[in-house]
Amino acid sequence: MEIEAVMDGALLNTEELPAPEPGIRLAKLTYGSQGLRVKGYWVAPCADGPLPGLVYCRGGIRGVGMVRIPRIVSLARRGYAVFAPFYRGNDGAEGRDEFGGDDRHDLYNAIRLLRGMPGVLDDPVVTIGFSRGAIMAMLAAKECEGVGPVIVWGGVSDLLLTYEERVDLRRMLKRVVGHPKKDADRYRDRSPVCWADRIRTPVLIVHGSDDEHVGVEHAYRLADALQAAGKRYAMHIYKGRGHAFPQEEEEQAIDAMLEWARSAGKT
Repeated sequence: MEIEAVMDGALLNTEELPAPEPGIRLAKLTYGSQGLRVKGYWVAPCADGPLPGLVYCRGGIRGVGMVRIPRIVSLARRGYAVFAPFYRGNDGAEGRDEFGGDDRHDLYNAIRLLRGMPGVLDDPVVTIGFSRGAIMAMLAAKECEGVGPVIVWGGVSDLLLTYEERVDLRRMLKRVVGHPKKDADRYRDRSPVCWADRIRTPVLIVHGSDDEHVGVEHAYRLADALQAAGKRYAMHIYKGRGHAFPQEEEEQAIDAMLEWARSAGKT
């Protein structure tokens, strides 16, 4: 039996979900990426005219750090059509999550899908990478067309540093990425500090000074690398805050992020 080809960025299925709040639509989309069927959440306010696009890159791996619907609803509430890919191997999707390997194409094809959707402006999309998602967002800023300003939020910038800091993640990293000495190139490929000179869009670095999961040193190393490469960036360090912010402060931080993105996107 001939198997139908799955085209990159093609929308394959839409599962409408209950509205999270009045005036907001939510759906789970299945789309094509490197021949695989992968998934993500789409959320947008009901609007008469086209909306700017925003892609949210989740952190974690598999069931840990899965997309939080309230967070992407908060982003959509501010006037964006938001897509949050799960990455391959998650939520029953085909393939295997590689923590920034070939699964990066699931993000690239999410950007392609979002920009081509009815009711979405075909402009470069704001891209937010939270925690591990920072690796994905920065890879897109290096390799993918259609990426607007990038926001790295509590983000990993040096995976070798993560291996040293997070003893609890070493087994997973060895299994998914490889050994940090034998497979050092794979770690560098997933470390934005190693290729900051190839970033093609402005970057905002957002980090809590007391982040217990991704140390604030990641923010400073990325800033130094972007500075050395002569790239446009800004940094917001939230004193006394960890990986997650209190709800009210998170809302204020999101306002500041998107205000920066609007300004950065104009120049």
